[in-house]
Amino acid sequence: MLKKLFSFCLLISPFLSVAQKQTAFTHADTLRGSVTPERVWWDLTYYHLNVRPNAKDSTISGSTVINYRVLQPYQTLQVDLQEPLKVEKVIQDGQPLTFKRDGNAFFIDLSKKQEKGKLESIEVFYSGRPRLARRPPWDGGVQWVPDGNGNTIISTSCQGLGSSVWWPCKDHMYDEPDSMMISVTVPKKMTDVSNGKLRSVVENSDDTHTFNWAVVNPINNYGVNMNVANYVSWKEIYKGEKGDLPVSFYVYPENLEKAKVQFQQAGKMLKAFEHWFGPYPFYEDGYKLVEVPYLGMEHQSSVTYGNGYKMGYLGRDLSKTGWGLKWDFIIIHESGHEWFANNITYKDVADMWIHESFTNYSENLYTEYYFGKEAGSDYVIGTRALIANDMPIIGTYHVNQEGSRDMYYKGGNMLHTIRQVVNDDEKWRQILRGLNKTFYHQTVETAQIEGYISKNAGRDLSKVFDQYLRDTRIPVLEYSFKGNSVQYRWTNVANGFDMPIKIKLGEGKDLFIEPTSEWKTLKTKGEKTLVVDPNFYVESKAFNPSIP
Repeated sequence: MLKKLFSFCLLISPFLSVAQKQTAFTHADTLRGSVTPERVWWDLTYYHLNVRPNAKDSTISGSTVINYRVLQPYQTLQVDLQEPLKVEKVIQDGQPLTFKRDGNAFFIDLSKKQEKGKLESIEVFYSGRPRLARRPPWDGGVQWVPDGNGNTIISTSCQGLGSSVWWPCKDHMYDEPDSMMISVTVPKKMTDVSNGKLRSVVENSDDTHTFNWAVVNPINNYGVNMNVANYVSWKEIYKGEKGDLPVSFYVYPENLEKAKVQFQQAGKMLKAFEHWFGPYPFYEDGYKLVEVPYLGMEHQSSVTYGNGYKMGYLGRDLSKTGWGLKWDFIIIHESGHEWFANNITYKDVADMWIHESFTNYSENLYTEYYFGKEAGSDYVIGTRALIANDMPIIGTYHVNQEGSRDMYYKGGNMLHTIRQVVNDDEKWRQILRGLNKTFYHQTVETAQIEGYISKNAGRDLSKVFDQYLRDTRIPVLEYSFKGNSVQYRWTNVANGFDMPIKIKLGEGKDLFIEPTSEWKTLKTKGEKTLVVDPNFYVESKAFNPSIP
């Protein structure tokens, strides 16, 4: 579905992405990252992905039916499929179409005259040996992993890389289908788990069966997944804000007992996040937690899990405060993306902070919900040690380039700081819930998120967003005592930075001041110390006029 507002979750990685390292962009980057003339004229409405993985030779074959609405007449349509996969043929209304390849993009010549407002469909047939996932989920693709019992576990992960690494699609985030069918054919002793609800299992004559999964909500392309294993499963019902939510769990047989203990956190996660963000966005498609051979990812309604049934991030507390070992990082973080990534989705990967900053912040909010406000604050403040301030959080638009990895911890601390500026916890909670209601099932741009928060906070926060998203400097509150007054100002900031901040003078009460880059003066009662509330992600220092 083309989101009418139109004008990677990658997990934490210790390495910079390829996009971050490159300084020049190619023709291929533009084809992938921009809304090309061959994309913009049609509105994606529906996919039916029909795929058959073959574990014997690590190949796949199948087709994608692509339904679309004509927005403006045009006769060439772009579909994406990454090398070394090949498009075998394309048909429309039963007639074969000609096409040409340009790297990972296929340009299809449509014989039928395309008329504005009409609903049309093509089917793209493809095959080949897809890219092997080298370091999933950061460097994704398809995994083929022996399970030790003569079977092969098959899994997909492709954020950043793009879903066209394993199936033909419109591989740009601005446009999503209204709904989708995913049909995966596997040996009879194996199970496929994909997105949405299982509509049927069809037994075939060649000792295979086909799992048909129906997604009835819009879905981003990298959120589509295929997970094949000898799964065991169980189901529960979560009594949520919109009624009964079907919750399903799929794990390897040898992990069933510990999974039944560890996965109890899923219900706690749903309770906390519905409190903070509003109803789970995909009641019609259910919620699943699926074991995979990599760390995990936020595939919509089919969240994948590989954290080894440990608390924290593979048994580590990323905040080093102790609070991060109170919950399973992958269950909480990846599920948080159901609200920020799958419900509210960026249009351009340059705005990936919308996914990662809010979801990083969800870890803080989960901690607060169960362990108290101080615990949540300690957690998010503890993650500041992981901030690099190496490059802006927002990347380069229209070339499929994300920004700094600081979109996680710096972004989370930015949101925690803005909460302090709002200075009304219930108002802030309603802003978070309002984001998910206002932009429900939409793709968005940074300006929309900034504008919504500013409007509902009752304060122009544009300079705050500029500082934390587009600048690498940490604001410094500089101050100087003189007699019965204190002077203060912001330094190390972008032009116009005007964020209020909470301080304490001496042993007095907390108070807000509103610094700018110009010196301001505040009368005191003789206090000679100034302490900044640590919940603000800033630095402070006494001004010494003898030091230039």
